[in-house]
Amino acid sequence: MDRLARFEANRPRLLGLAYRLLGEASEAEDVVQEAYLRWDASTGVEVPEAWLTKVVTNLCLTRLSSARVRRERYTGPWLPEPVFTDRDEFGPLETAEQRESLSLGLLVLLERLTPPERAAFVLREAFGHSHREIGEILDLDETHVRQLYRRARQHVSEGRKRFTATAEQRRRITERFLAATVEGDVAALEKLLAADAVAWSDGGGKVSAARRPVTGRDKVARYFSGLARDPRAAHAEFTVRCINGEPGLAVHLAGALYAVVVLDPGDDGVVATRTIVNPDKLAFAAAQPV
Repeated sequence: MDRLARFEANRPRLLGLAYRLLGEASEAEDVVQEAYLRWDASTGVEVPEAWLTKVVTNLCLTRLSSARVRRERYTGPWLPEPVFTDRDEFGPLETAEQRESLSLGLLVLLERLTPPERAAFVLREAFGHSHREIGEILDLDETHVRQLYRRARQHVSEGRKRFTATAEQRRRITERFLAATVEGDVAALEKLLAADAVAWSDGGGKVSAARRPVTGRDKVARYFSGLARDPRAAHAEFTVRCINGEPGLAVHLAGALYAVVVLDPGDDGVVATRTIVNPDKLAFAAAQPV
């Protein structure tokens, strides 16, 4: 296998790693391209997969420091860039851990972590690396890695509500939510929402979106039912797609991707909705093949 073919065989895994670390698909692509340039210029690499994983991880760690500053200055709530995962562009999504590690909900929680904690968590949870292997990637001893991973799991667990539903159950919830929203049916929406539901919207100051989260079942229900009165709704095309490893809504206007909506179901109803309408954040998903 030649060098280019060897790299391409690793590309989905590397892109999936970079995206989980950064929460930005376009940035992740840039990192993978830079890793390729380094790979192309390298000599004497004995284990290409391990070498590439280390390069991508450390490139992401460097970018995460500046990314945090940008996100603190962001207009309104910051949400990750959504990606369509109907294909295998971001590596395998065969296990529940792999799918969850790509979800918008978990990517938001990963923002709580320091860059090293985030790397330890992603490498362990999504890619199954041992603590020793992670130590070699991060140039840390195994004891330090264990501490990073333990802290990361604790921070993530504090904000995570687990919902053990199948993909088909999640899809049905998404379809019912879509139908109630399109019909402006407040009562139907309230039945689907948890009492403490929160609606997050990311417009980035580029398009109109709620600058603060909408909280509470009744307010969230009215917020979404109100969208049906928007004149653009009559011309919108709604599609249920696999978004970040779980069913979500893709909204198109005049053939262009306008919004992505992903629900976070809990045992007592949908606990969170995440809507991305910032066109900059939709550019990668819009360019993905159907």
